[in-house]
Amino acid sequence: MSETTHPGHPHGAMRRKDREITDRTEIDAVIDAGRVLYLALADDNIPFVVPVFYAYDHTGLYFHCARAGTKVRIMQRNPVVSFVISLDHGVIESDAACDFEARHRTVIGFGRTVFIMDEAAKIAALDRIVARFTPQRFDYPKTNLAATTVVRIEIDSVKGKKHGL
Repeated sequence: MSETTHPGHPHGAMRRKDREITDRTEIDAVIDAGRVLYLALADDNIPFVVPVFYAYDHTGLYFHCARAGTKVRIMQRNPVVSFVISLDHGVIESDAACDFEARHRTVIGFGRTVFIMDEAAKIAALDRIVARFTPQRFDYPKTNLAATTVVRIEIDSVKGKKHGL
């Protein structure tokens, strides 16, 4: 994985340095604490954003979906993705309407999707996702595994931002 403020980040350096999260441990903590990842895909320059549950192993992100559908079709054509994970939402009120601000911790990243084909690797990724929501262990019927696509996002760059905390 790249450095936190990767010079090759598609959107360059963060303008508000006072809000930037530069500590990699803090960025990882936001990713670990999040529940939903907003996945941004592009299909012929048409954006498509979808929320997914995910897991993180500190090198990449995992999510699952059906074998067919818009996400899969777009990722097959264009594996380049962006994602957002955001926590601690709130409003910082002010006496002036234009001075209200958002309270948050947010991570924005870019990467490439890889379809996991190996059954053991699929099960390991699904176990990791399920473990975020319950300590219960599950077996996955072969028919369910065959109908499920598991995707890993190989993270190229990631940035963190916080405000009001």
